[in-house]
Amino acid sequence: MYSEADLQSAVTAGAISHEAAEAFRAHAAGMRSAPVADEEHFRLITGFNDIFVTIAAVLLLMAAAGIGHAIAPGIAGVLVAGAAWMLAEFFTRKRRMALPSIVLLLAFVGGVAAVPINYLAETNANLSETTGTMVGAGIGLLAAGAAWLHWRRFMVPITVAAGAAGLVVTAIALVVTAWHSATGNRDPEPILLPLTFLFGLAVFAVAMRWDMSDPKRETRRSDVAFWLHLLAAPMIAHPLFAWLGVSDGENIGAAAALGVLAIYVLMGAVALAVDRRALLVSALAYVLLALTWLFREFGMVELNVALTGLVIGSALLALSAFWTPIRSALVQRLPDTLQSMLPQGLLAHA
Repeated sequence: MYSEADLQSAVTAGAISHEAAEAFRAHAAGMRSAPVADEEHFRLITGFNDIFVTIAAVLLLMAAAGIGHAIAPGIAGVLVAGAAWMLAEFFTRKRRMALPSIVLLLAFVGGVAAVPINYLAETNANLSETTGTMVGAGIGLLAAGAAWLHWRRFMVPITVAAGAAGLVVTAIALVVTAWHSATGNRDPEPILLPLTFLFGLAVFAVAMRWDMSDPKRETRRSDVAFWLHLLAAPMIAHPLFAWLGVSDGENIGAAAALGVLAIYVLMGAVALAVDRRALLVSALAYVLLALTWLFREFGMVELNVALTGLVIGSALLALSAFWTPIRSALVQRLPDTLQSMLPQGLLAHA
């Protein structure tokens, strides 16, 4: 079985022509009765060898961390990052193995970020709250820099999302420090949720720029956008539902429960328009909680969990089965300018 990435690689290498690749995509989409751009293709595994290599790599990285920890504070991160980079030279750059590449990227960025964290923890450094926040900002910036270096060398799609996460941590830490200095308030709670939400929207906008640069989803840019959407989704969803009070667990009311459902429907419309399912997945836990509460309030105590699973499971399966016609009906009602920025596979068949 050949993936979209394999097909694009064959075109780049000159093994097949661009026209032949387009004809193959159209044929495959026709057999599935769905446009190719409506499928969120991204490589995770191509065979059991990916899992085998990943397990072996994780064992080696754990060994490197253990050896480094025994040598001196901070050395564990250095050894993990170095080992991850060297392994990536073969399994990512030469073999192009998807799952090992993702794990090695995360290990490299995590290893670089772990160096100062481990050193400070092992040396019992006593930092003031402001200094600690600034150190956190520096670590986030260090992680973003490591992701940038990795991207320049290996261009693993998830790398951009990892770098964006590092920049978000840095920005939030800097704003919190400025908040402390300006107000004298040491409690960051009042600004953490708004900051997370705003930066979530910013990451979503960056993801859309990557998506709009590849509306047919034929290149690595689409994979980059996928991981950015996956990062942005919980950053957007969590603050919205926290403001409704759903994060308090059992202490939600009818208004909050109905608000959760309304927001989820709105997120569903956005997910359909941009043809990305990350928003629906990230908000799912809150919807399950709200529906469970509603069923319990209507007296269905014994069956509330089962009914919740039945309703949400059936709805999501139906949405998945009829994703293309539902999305077609929604997109056709949007302005032409906005339609031109969205994935084109469906629009070409509408």
